[in-house]
Amino acid sequence: MHKKDSFLINRLKSIKYAFKGAYLLITTESSIKIQFCIGIIMTILGFYYQLSAMEWIVQILCISIIMAIEGINTAIEEIADFIHPEHHTKIGLIKDLAAGAVFIFAIAASIIGCIIYFPKMF
Repeated sequence: MHKKDSFLINRLKSIKYAFKGAYLLITTESSIKIQFCIGIIMTILGFYYQLSAMEWIVQILCISIIMAIEGINTAIEEIADFIHPEHHTKIGLIKDLAAGAVFIFAIAASIIGCIIYFPKMF
């Protein structure tokens, strides 16, 4: 009989897998690399323009949400390719819908960035 790991051990394993997933996303996926670089640039700009606490909260949320959605989009694409490796209309639709979700939030994050930074720049 297999002894079940403790709650703490299971949580630590979950964190390990989450770090592995984040590392794989940032090191292997070009869309995440681009979003990560944009996030770094926006963080540098945040320090330069001395964002308020609320502006930092909104900016961090935007950066983390866009990267999370990109990660989910990548996972959906990987699952779709695994299930149906050759081109299929429905798989294409599923991928387009996931990419569309990323695009919608990217537009919203860009607008939020303009609201935060334009008054400081101009």
